[in-house]
Amino acid sequence: MSTSLADWKGVPAPSTQLIEGRFIRLEKLDPARHADGLWQALEGPGADPKLWDYLPYGPFKDRGAFDAWLENHAANVDPYFFSVIDRASGDVQGILSLMSIVPAQGRIEIGHVTFGAPMQRSPKSTEAIYLLAKESFALGYRRLEWKCNNGNARSKYAAERLGFTFEGVFRQHMVVKGQNRDTAWYSILDSEWPAIAAGFERWLSEENQSADGQVLGLVECRS
Repeated sequence: MSTSLADWKGVPAPSTQLIEGRFIRLEKLDPARHADGLWQALEGPGADPKLWDYLPYGPFKDRGAFDAWLENHAANVDPYFFSVIDRASGDVQGILSLMSIVPAQGRIEIGHVTFGAPMQRSPKSTEAIYLLAKESFALGYRRLEWKCNNGNARSKYAAERLGFTFEGVFRQHMVVKGQNRDTAWYSILDSEWPAIAAGFERWLSEENQSADGQVLGLVECRS
């Protein structure tokens, strides 16, 4: 791999307000429009009881604290938060962000992934990651990261399924909710993205949908 970047000038920070997908759309987080739906998706009846286990906040039993949390997210540019809207129903079903944004170095991360139960194990959750990855590389970023608690088996499985490469573990990296966190690091490089993107697009295509789910798995679609 060439290391010459003589013409590198950096890339812009994310600023898009809307990203359209097939199953979902991503809208810049707006508590005035999204808070009620997010409260129902993340804390309402049928909410995933393990949703907050590895996040540095939550669960929220008080709506006021939840709304303050959303307002803080919405005011930030890093992390830069999006709400996930189901296109069929119009329901708000989750949030996620672009974060650790370093335009000068072309480095960015997908994080704070918080999906309600209707999104989990569905094309919507996969498409949400795909859309943010696509946006990141379209802006010219060289490296897309995914980090999670090394004890979070679900997140580690998701990273590898989504095409991220495992890079190692930062031991005693953080203290979260009074517990040690060893952090597993994953990445996708810009040179790897075209093949990974083609796999996403094949998996999300109409030809790969059936009444029982996807015909081919995402890993198969990359092979």
